[in-house]
Amino acid sequence: MGFFDSEVVQQEAKQLFEDYQSLMQLGSEYGKFDREGKVLFIEKMEGLMDRYKIFMKRFELSEDFMAQMTVEQLKTQLGQFGVTPQQMFDQMNMTLQRMKSEIDY
Repeated sequence: MGFFDSEVVQQEAKQLFEDYQSLMQLGSEYGKFDREGKVLFIEKMEGLMDRYKIFMKRFELSEDFMAQMTVEQLKTQLGQFGVTPQQMFDQMNMTLQRMKSEIDY
């Protein structure tokens, strides 16, 4: 069975995408959140980033051709902006840390 044929992989990809879309929509109102709302939003984003890192690691460790192509496509797309996947995660983490410091986490 191919990597993308796995029901678990398909479900996690779908859930990650839906959760990301929901958080981005919610995040557009971030400035209006009270302290507790900001804390909750940051925690949800951290959880999503952790799930995404694990999901991407599955791709990297898979021997499936399509999974490897997906990793290479991501590297190529990010490379167009002069960023590696690790730098992308590091930048997201720095942004979340800055958001925490702004609300006296």
